[in-house]
Amino acid sequence: MTPDSGAELQPCLSAPPNDIYDHDAIDAEIAAAAARGVDDAALRAEVVKILRTAQTKGRAAIAEAFAANPFDATTMTASYTYLTDGMVKSVLKVATHSLHPAPKGAPALSVIGVGGYGRGEMAPFSDVDLLFLLPGKISPWASNVIEAMLYLLWDLKLKVGHSSRTIRDCVQLATEDYTIQTALLEHRYICGDTELAHQLDVTLKRDLFSGSGRDFIEAKLAERDSRHMKQGQRYVVEPNVKEGKGGLRDLQSLFWIAKFIHGVEHSADLVAEGVFREDEYETFKAAENFLWAVRGHLHLLTNRATEQLTFDMQVSVAEAMQFEDRAGRRAVEVFMQAYFRHATAVGDLTRIFLTKLEDMHVKSEPLLERIFRRRPRIKDGYIIVHNRIALKDDAVFLSDPLNLLRVFEEALRTGMLIHPDAMRTVKANLHLINDTLRNDPEAQRIFLDLLLKHGNPERALRRMNELGVLAAFIPEFEPIVAMMQFNMYHSYTVDEHIIQTIAHLAMIEKNELEEELPVASSILKRGVNRKVLYVALLLHDIGKGRSEDHSILGAQIVRKVAPRLGLKQDEVDTVEWLVRYHLLMSDMAQKRDIADPRTVRDFAKAVQTVKRLDLLCVLTVCDIRGVGPDTWNNWKAVLIRALYRQTERALETGLEDLNRQNRGTEAKKTLRAALPDWPKKALKAETSRHYDPYWQGLHVTAHVAFANLLRDIEPDSVLIDLHPDEDRDATRACFVMPDHPGIFSRLAGALALVGANVVDARSYTTKDGYITDAFWIQDSEGNAYEASKLPRLRQMIEKTLRGEVIARDALKARDKVKKRERAFRVPTHITFDNDGSEIYTIIEVDTRDRPGLLYDLARALAGANVYIANAVIATYGEQVVDTFYVKDMFGLKYYSEAKQRTLEKRLREAIDAGVARADK
Repeated sequence: MTPDSGAELQPCLSAPPNDIYDHDAIDAEIAAAAARGVDDAALRAEVVKILRTAQTKGRAAIAEAFAANPFDATTMTASYTYLTDGMVKSVLKVATHSLHPAPKGAPALSVIGVGGYGRGEMAPFSDVDLLFLLPGKISPWASNVIEAMLYLLWDLKLKVGHSSRTIRDCVQLATEDYTIQTALLEHRYICGDTELAHQLDVTLKRDLFSGSGRDFIEAKLAERDSRHMKQGQRYVVEPNVKEGKGGLRDLQSLFWIAKFIHGVEHSADLVAEGVFREDEYETFKAAENFLWAVRGHLHLLTNRATEQLTFDMQVSVAEAMQFEDRAGRRAVEVFMQAYFRHATAVGDLTRIFLTKLEDMHVKSEPLLERIFRRRPRIKDGYIIVHNRIALKDDAVFLSDPLNLLRVFEEALRTGMLIHPDAMRTVKANLHLINDTLRNDPEAQRIFLDLLLKHGNPERALRRMNELGVLAAFIPEFEPIVAMMQFNMYHSYTVDEHIIQTIAHLAMIEKNELEEELPVASSILKRGVNRKVLYVALLLHDIGKGRSEDHSILGAQIVRKVAPRLGLKQDEVDTVEWLVRYHLLMSDMAQKRDIADPRTVRDFAKAVQTVKRLDLLCVLTVCDIRGVGPDTWNNWKAVLIRALYRQTERALETGLEDLNRQNRGTEAKKTLRAALPDWPKKALKAETSRHYDPYWQGLHVTAHVAFANLLRDIEPDSVLIDLHPDEDRDATRACFVMPDHPGIFSRLAGALALVGANVVDARSYTTKDGYITDAFWIQDSEGNAYEASKLPRLRQMIEKTLRGEVIARDALKARDKVKKRERAFRVPTHITFDNDGSEIYTIIEVDTRDRPGLLYDLARALAGANVYIANAVIATYGEQVVDTFYVKDMFGLKYYSEAKQRTLEKRLREAIDAGVARADK
């Protein structure tokens, strides 16, 4: 690099150079201001004013051009660099010509850009990292000039990082600190003394960047690993564009290492050096351009250096980049799929590059691989290179297309990783996977063995997916690769979610989750058709991203794909049924009252056989666990376990066992056994005090709690029992008080005020006029309340019930939707079901979640004289389904369509009023 290359270089800009920064005009304006003979303070103010005007004009020109060409990141980054260069040059000129003219014999001073600024790539609000290069100890004049420059640049609101050093300092400090070494690797002369800059260039190449770079490379890779640990995996739904896995910093790390080893100046030189093939370099450029474009839009939209693609910003960036809604998918989902595909490509390139380093013996082998050099026997056609499976001869390998699958089988069989060069060969020859191969029985055997035989299907599937083999072998899988679901419930893209579900199934099979998942583990121990279960999980979400119901569409796709995977017709039928109804058990358990015999009866009729129930139960568990790291909890586990056991019993002994009478008699018997010290008279009073629904709707532990509260109760008492139910990750709150209208909504309001999330609620009235309401609540983390927090919880609830705090008013301040969550669209759906329960109408409200929602809905229902027997609340990120089991004031169901329409109108009004309150 010549020292003045930065000064002379005229990069491709997004607007005419003078529209971005007119050097001559601006310098003339500053010179005219200086000629007026004003004092230094006034001159500084005048210079800042001139430069600020120029900066505003230049930024506007770049932003306008970028908005018109939203993918043109190269000219955008070059233009911001050009604008910054112009300001730095003008500031040095005014500092050395007007504010602190150089005395005779003044030492040289050179201004060098380092880091991203040195590289000439700047986002709208990137830092400006400057090195003030000096020949020796800093003189008073140089100190004054540097200080004046910095104050002027800071007044322009530039985020300036700076250091003042000699060439010797640079070499010494960079030797000790890899961050400084990295910054200097991309130094660029901006202005000042050219000879000094040239000396720096020569010295750094000779003394700092001439070795093998092994330590530097190890440091950069360690830095990358720790960054990934901090930022999470590639498919994090709110990725960091700069620091995240598959982000810009990963690409920059590649280039830094390449620059150190090969001395290249531009990424294009990596092809000539044999690091990348031409097509791989094109992928590199496309990913780099896309990520820089995203970063540029993020900065411009937030008006600051924002690097995190939060949910609200994803919508805005997608709009700025002119993505559009497409066939049942929002523009933001199309945009994020493109983002994740580029991030995956960055991962592929990183792997290729690291292999080249290993071949050059620059990167150390992983320590464990050096210690445990297990060399398994490998099949003909493969060799071991750096403890990985490599191809002996590419041409021989490609002569049989089945080898594109066999290599993954060999990797699982030996437990070894596939060498990246072999991966490159596979990826470059996906066209060999055609219909002939897809229908080849041997290909079907290999694929099913990858799922069923080696105990680690996740590894094979993830690698096959990243290389495009999975989508080539099952073309119907291609649309869901890197497909993001724009909601707060799913932590992964659709393809990654599927792989996670299969990983969970493999873990259950290996007895790794026996304690946590006793039912699913026992089902697999008893034995199921594993092929059906694995294929059903692989295909359960394959219909996503279209406008049709993904379960119905997925079942249709199964009819085509499952036979092609070698499944028999009865297996195809079962997989089709599982995919069509893969949400049924989850919905029944979480959105319906499983204490109601009709719920179990309807579910049992849908499932029909214990064999199907077993398969659906395991699939449901894996599906929920595969949604995200914190989605599965004890509450869901208890619900699904209970539904499974009741349905299994019903299918084995007959549906007539599921009647209310049996349950009530059994519950009273259990209560008597739980209260052995109670006198017969008191027990008789308690067991005859309640109506039938009370006995079948609650567990004996709740019956005991209510019995103790009701015994010797005073007429106007308000009694509360709070009990942490660790098995369910929830706190059970039991309330006893005289019955009066609207009490359920007041309790819901009191719980909302203390920040409690209600997951289930039951409301009963005794024959002697008391309400016995039970709520199961969780804290904001989705856990039972700690014992230490219960007294405050009780105090706040009592205050609200006494009327000292009015829930409607107090909730105004709490019921807010966070800014980053406002981008989600959750349409409201309200349905009435008179078949799902024998004695109640089931009202299901599917809408956007917020703290005061249950209270608003319960209040609206109370205002219409609706009796709420119980409420079941299922939350899916920002979406919630509140299900109410209700009767009218005469104890009848809501059959009349007119009454249903009136209730729906009231509920929608309550939701709309709450949303308006939350958005204020």
